[in-house]
Amino acid sequence: MAYKLSQSCTGCDICRTQCPTGAIKVKDNQTWIDPNLCNNCEGYYPEPQCVIHCPISSPVPAQGKKGRYKLNERPPTSPDLFADDKTNPFASSIVIWEACNLLAQRLSLPWHTDASGKFCYQRQVRQGQGEVDFWLTDTFDTDSTDTLSADEAQATLEAMDIKATCLHLIYAAYATGLEKPWQEEFTLNDVQIENYLGLEKRTDLSKAAKLSLIKQLAQQPCQISIGAHWSKQGKVPEFSLPQSRLWHLQPIEHHFQEDEQGYKHLVGLTFRIRAGIWAKYFLNRQGCQNRTAFYQYGNLPQTLLSAVMSNWQHHEGATRMMLWLLFKTRIGKRQRITVPTLMRVAYGEDKLLRASSQRDERKRLVRTFESDLEVLSHYGLKPVFDPVTYLPEIQPMWAKLGELPDDADAALEFWIQDGNSNRRLTDAAPRGKWNLLMKARILWFELKAEWEHALTTVEPNKVRLTKRKTKSQSSILSGADVIAARQRNKLSQRDLAQLTGKSQSWIRDIEKERFRIKLEDQRMLQEVLGLAELSSG
Repeated sequence: MAYKLSQSCTGCDICRTQCPTGAIKVKDNQTWIDPNLCNNCEGYYPEPQCVIHCPISSPVPAQGKKGRYKLNERPPTSPDLFADDKTNPFASSIVIWEACNLLAQRLSLPWHTDASGKFCYQRQVRQGQGEVDFWLTDTFDTDSTDTLSADEAQATLEAMDIKATCLHLIYAAYATGLEKPWQEEFTLNDVQIENYLGLEKRTDLSKAAKLSLIKQLAQQPCQISIGAHWSKQGKVPEFSLPQSRLWHLQPIEHHFQEDEQGYKHLVGLTFRIRAGIWAKYFLNRQGCQNRTAFYQYGNLPQTLLSAVMSNWQHHEGATRMMLWLLFKTRIGKRQRITVPTLMRVAYGEDKLLRASSQRDERKRLVRTFESDLEVLSHYGLKPVFDPVTYLPEIQPMWAKLGELPDDADAALEFWIQDGNSNRRLTDAAPRGKWNLLMKARILWFELKAEWEHALTTVEPNKVRLTKRKTKSQSSILSGADVIAARQRNKLSQRDLAQLTGKSQSWIRDIEKERFRIKLEDQRMLQEVLGLAELSSG
C-alpha cells in the first residue's frame, strides 16, 4: 500500500518531516518514497500524512485507481455563484484590486524592503494621503503574520500561478454574500471550483492532477497579508489596518476513498475561508449606512474566469490587462488609458525600459501588445483608439480590418479605394512608431453585455449607499416589502425567480436593495406578489 510522488512534486521537503515511518527520502536532490517502508500511515494516522501536508497533494498511490472517483458524503458548502450563469457580485475595493494585481503581475510590481526590513509592495492611495501594503507568508496559520524575507518572497512570487487570481476573485464573490464577512466563513469544495474554472472539460487531466492544481491555486491568495492607513474620506473617519491576513484559510479537509487493496485515494477537497479584517472597513454594509466604513463591490463576469484559464499561457499580457480592466472599468466606462500604462500592467516596467533601448525587443513588444489587444477585443473588451494620439497608421492591422464590409461587392470597393489612396492599410508602419505609441491613448473599452451589466448595477448602488435617504422617490417597493410578500406567499427566492422570469441572484439583489428596481419590474413584482394596491398608494 505504498505511495509515490507525481511529476508535479516541487521538492519542498514538507512531506519528509511528516512521514511517521521515514519512507520519504532524498537522493541526488530527488525526493522519493521507499515502497518497503511506506505503509499508508497505518497504525499512526487515519489518513496518509504526505498527502495531507503536501501543498499540492503530490503523493499518489503506487497503484492507480480503477473505476470512478466517488464520494458518498460531502460537507455542506455555501451556495453556488453565478446563479444567472453570467455575473455575481464581488468585493472590488482597492485591497482586492491590488491583491489581484499582485497575483497577476507578481515580480513586475515595484517591491521594496520596508522600514522594518520586510519585503513589501506598497500602493499609495488618494494622492499619497493613504497607503495599502502587502507582504507574503508561506504559512497558513490564521493567527500568524510571519513575513518572508526578500529572497524567500521572490522565490514564492516566481512560483505563483496567475490562475490563482480566479480563486481570489471567487473568494471576493463569496464574501459579498455574508453580512459580516470578517467574522463569518464560507465553504466551497473542489467540484465547485472545477466548475467555475471550467476544469471539468479538461479530459487531459486526471482527477489527482485536478485536485493538485485546485489545492495549489486555492492556497496562494491566502499567502498574502495586508496593512493599510486610510485618511478621512467624506464622513468615514481615518483608520489604520494592522498587518493581517487577506484570506484566512482553515485546515483543508481531504476526502479519501479506499479501494479493495487498501489504498486511500484522494477524491475531494473542502475549503473553509474567512475574509480578513480589511472587510470590516471596505465590505461593511451596516458600517456604510452608519458612515463609519465603505461597502465597495462590483459584478464579476463568469466569462472572465474562463478567459483567464484559456489565455494565461499564450497571452499572459492580455490576461493581466483583462484582470486590471475588471476594476478599472468599474470606476467608469470612459476611462482614458495611455499605452505605456497598459504595457506596464501587461509586461512590467523592466520590459518597457528594455524595449525603449533595444530595437528588436521594441518590435517584439509592439507585436505582442497588438496581439494582446486583439485577444481583449475577442473577449468583448474592444479598445476605442483616440484619433488624435493613436493615429490610424499606428493602429493594429486587426483593428483596421474591422472596417472591412461583410458584403463581397462592398468589400471589393473598399479595397479598390484603399489601393487608390495615398496610404494603404497594408503599408508598413511609419518610422518612430514606438515614440508615437508612447504618447497614444485609448479613449475607453467597448464592453460586452456582462461587463456593461456590471457597470449599470454598480453605479446606481454607489449613489444609494453614499447618499442615504429616508424614503426613495424613485422606488415604491423596498427589499423588506419583497421579502415580506414572498414569505407571505410561501415562495422561495428560486420560486419567485421562476415566476418573474428573472434569475435567483436578481431576486436576492432586489431584497438586499443592491440596486434600484426599474418601474416595469416593480409592476411585475407587484402583480406576482399580489401587491398591486401599492401602486395607487
